[in-house]
Amino acid sequence: MVRGRISRLSVRDVRFPTSLGGHGADAMVSADAMVSADAMVSADAMVSADAMVSADAMVSADAMVSADAMVSADAMHTDPDYSAAYVVIETDAEDGIKGCGITFTLGKGTEVEKQMLAQGYPAYTTSCAWLGYSDDTLKQLCAQALKDGWTRFKVKVGADLQDDMRRCQIIRDMIGPEKTLMMDANQRWDVPEAVEWMSKLAKFKPLWIEEPTSPDDILGHATISKCHNRVIFKQLLQAKALQFLQIDSCRLGSVNENLSVLLMAKKFEIPVCPHAGGVGLCELVQHLIIFDYISVSASLENRVCEYVDHLHEHFKYPVMIQRASYMPPKDPGYSTEMKEESVKKHQYPDGEVWKKLLPAQEN
Repeated sequence: MVRGRISRLSVRDVRFPTSLGGHGADAMVSADAMVSADAMVSADAMVSADAMVSADAMVSADAMVSADAMVSADAMHTDPDYSAAYVVIETDAEDGIKGCGITFTLGKGTEVEKQMLAQGYPAYTTSCAWLGYSDDTLKQLCAQALKDGWTRFKVKVGADLQDDMRRCQIIRDMIGPEKTLMMDANQRWDVPEAVEWMSKLAKFKPLWIEEPTSPDDILGHATISKCHNRVIFKQLLQAKALQFLQIDSCRLGSVNENLSVLLMAKKFEIPVCPHAGGVGLCELVQHLIIFDYISVSASLENRVCEYVDHLHEHFKYPVMIQRASYMPPKDPGYSTEMKEESVKKHQYPDGEVWKKLLPAQEN
């Protein structure tokens, strides 16, 4: 028996300019002719079902990847180059055994990739309307956001109904009837409260109410935007309790579980509008939304991702926003790396920032 450990893995993007000679044009005629599910993803070439997510927790294999679900012919570039990710796994075995593999890609080729690079993924802002802001601050930030090109705004609600109505009226008056307004109650209400509260706030024409009650209350949800894991997402989808689905890049079990939820959302034809903000969530979720658009949904209809303009300066690879849209990240990785200086300064309770703040709070 050959014994050895994997010592090196390399992945190279290999692309051949077949479009220069028009070769392979007949593979573009239809989605079925272009690629089959077996050619796109196979258990041996990609990952075992157990490693990714169990079948009953996710969706059936034929629902997971099919030519029709992945991409349609009219979404394809008319002159694709043939390309592949060429993978080489080397070992430290005495005989130098190594393995080679190929994963097919779509080359320079898809309109969805080009659209992302040119236009980005549409975002909405929550930075204008936190509950703690005064009316003057709210107006100032909303005016600046409009000047910067934002067309979608989210308002925090749920503490006081009259206060919510006043703040929502300010925002709606400033953005006008044509721009999009969302609301977020952060699980503040029980179901009867949510119904009563939203019957009053409905006059402001919100696109959705986010987290109106506990995400564990499956049957109590008419709409809800986030939940703890793929099992709860599956139950919410099966119960038809969602109109919009909000993944959270950190609340779920990292990349694999987020991807399983994206696939389930595609199965049930529910648009994914991810939650972001917080510490680094925008940096992480940008990878998930771009993947969803290019590899799963191929649609931006009713899809938008949250953006909060805080704390990005502490990350080595901060998110880029242009024209109120997420621009595709071009650095490798998941954009999670923070600047070491920021980590040291903000480490609790021994960092420089907290060494100053904690004594002041005690006094």
